[in-house]
Amino acid sequence: MERNLRKKKKSAKDHKKKFIKKKVCKFTPEEIATIDYKDISRLRYFVTERGKMIPSRISGASAKSQRHLARQIQRARHIALLPFVAE
Repeated sequence: MERNLRKKKKSAKDHKKKFIKKKVCKFTPEEIATIDYKDISRLRYFVTERGKMIPSRISGASAKSQRHLARQIQRARHIALLPFVAE
């Protein structure tokens, strides 16, 4: 009976809300007109050292920019400007 009467104490952690900073698209604020497959220095930022594309949840790119970016990375890979995989 005593168990039911006891109230659970809430700690300070229960009251705090987590603040998550919204990631901003890299292409929108800089007002870059197009993402070009020839601009390797910009594309390397969105590719890991193993050769994988970084997902938008990590890079912060918007959905539209991420699709365009993926297309440009694939074009750069076909022309051999970017590697498909690391050695």
